[in-house]
Amino acid sequence: MRPNLQPPPSAGGSSSANKGRPRRRADLTLPLPQRDPSLAVPLPLPPSSNSAPPTSNSNSNAVPLQVNISELDRVNRIGSGTGGTVYKVIHRPTSRLYALKVIYGHHEESVRRQIRREIEILRDVDHPNVVKCHEMYDHNGEIQVLLEFMDGGSLEGIPISHESNLSDLARQVLSGLNYLHRRHIVHRDIKPSNLLINSKKVVKIADFGVSRILDQTMDPCNSSVGTIAYMSPERINTDLNHGLYDGYAGDIWSLGVSILEFYLGRFPFAVGRQGDWASLMCAICMSQPPEAPPTASNEFRHFISCCLQRDPARRWTASRLLQHPFILRGQQQQQHQVAQNLHQLLPPPPPLSS
Repeated sequence: MRPNLQPPPSAGGSSSANKGRPRRRADLTLPLPQRDPSLAVPLPLPPSSNSAPPTSNSNSNAVPLQVNISELDRVNRIGSGTGGTVYKVIHRPTSRLYALKVIYGHHEESVRRQIRREIEILRDVDHPNVVKCHEMYDHNGEIQVLLEFMDGGSLEGIPISHESNLSDLARQVLSGLNYLHRRHIVHRDIKPSNLLINSKKVVKIADFGVSRILDQTMDPCNSSVGTIAYMSPERINTDLNHGLYDGYAGDIWSLGVSILEFYLGRFPFAVGRQGDWASLMCAICMSQPPEAPPTASNEFRHFISCCLQRDPARRWTASRLLQHPFILRGQQQQQHQVAQNLHQLLPPPPPLSS
């Protein structure tokens, strides 16, 4: 049997098939959904006519491939350390904010060439949990690196006692580390001051690559104080682990020390983080690895122990830690919270008819 297809109405007016159709009621209304206004999600504004054209890079803070250093104005200093000073800068043509790291010292040409090669590698790094490296300048004898600006600053000195928040932080850092390790990039300097956050609560790994190169050109006894606190035992004492150093396992140790410091609100070893080199070396290399306190959950205690194994071969990899119950439990809690928020945004079910 062939279907009875009605011909479309003619352009000149209504067809005879529409004469028997009931007219729409003018008083027909629908009930408005009941929802919590505090959970409402604002819609994004349409792009303005003078906005910058989109780029092919997936990073929302992306800049054109070539940015002239003369187009950057320094706003203020946002950080400094043994490696250099970081300034907040504005790109005049686009009015976008970025971070500009000025590396101390006048380095030999061989070191400069090595840094340029490293920057070319880092410019290809694109992950939501790794600070984007945009450009490198050799300006007035100084090496300057243009980086993504993180408006929340670093997490140094910020205690995080709630395990659910700590689980989310650890997951984001592990996601970035797993990405770097799969690309055969070792950070070598994971610590709270190198973990940055923005207003969207996205945590990103910063300050990698260039610091590793400069670390090879300076005296470690003078330049590593403050950073040595987060180094693995086998990196400090080359007599351990038969003189072998696994940079990937070293990053995991540094992550474990940092996460435990967030939870405790203090450096987890018996000595101060800013102690002298000898005291830090003895505490890290000769004492037992620190543990999470008994008040913490079993999942968190086991997570820390998987990171802080004296034998680097026994430390879990970043990809394996992403499947740890402590990380998965935090993801489940977040998904449950999102589901609750969505439930309040949905209209209530219709009342049952009596």
